Amino acid sequence: MEKKGYDFSNVAVLIVEDSSYMRKIIKLILNGLGFRKVLEAEDGVEAFRLFRNQPIDMILIDWEMPILNGVEFIRMVRTSTDSPNPYVPMVMLSGHSEMQRIVEARDAGVNEFVVKPLSAQTLYARLVSVVERPRPFVRTKQFFGPDRRRRKPESFKGSERRAGMLEQLKELGSNALSQEDVDNVIYKV
Repeated sequence: MEKKGYDFSNVAVLIVEDSSYMRKIIKLILNGLGFRKVLEAEDGVEAFRLFRNQPIDMILIDWEMPILNGVEFIRMVRTSTDSPNPYVPMVMLSGHSEMQRIVEARDAGVNEFVVKPLSAQTLYARLVSVVERPRPFVRTKQFFGPDRRRRKPESFKGSERRAGMLEQLKELGSNALSQEDVDNVIYKV
């Protein structure tokens, strides 16, 4: 894994994960990458309380959790009137990589999506992506979050391009997706 020389020691990260074992693994990876300010929460309610009371620069969140799941938490951070920072970068970490879930997380406002099992290299790449390629935020009646259109279309053909992409996504179906397929869903549609 090529490190780019970032100093993450003053970046406050909140890990939101119901499994204490997984929180330990994520924290070890983050510590190995130089993060020193790592907070933990085991559910979305506890996480939102911490988020409101402590300065948080980045959030790593699991999908499946009791009380408030990851997607509900993301929507709350992005749209709640008492959210201290609706622009905070959020990376979803999930073993659920079906198309429907990826699209739902993207449409809730997640910045990045990492498929479990988690690797330090993949997590590092997504964290660097948040730093190096921040996306502008978009606000509509139905959505507030990072712009999904990061990549420039090879040959834009208006609605024809989008229709072709939707056909490609339908072909992927509800099967689990690879990290590369996930990235294509997060950024291309």
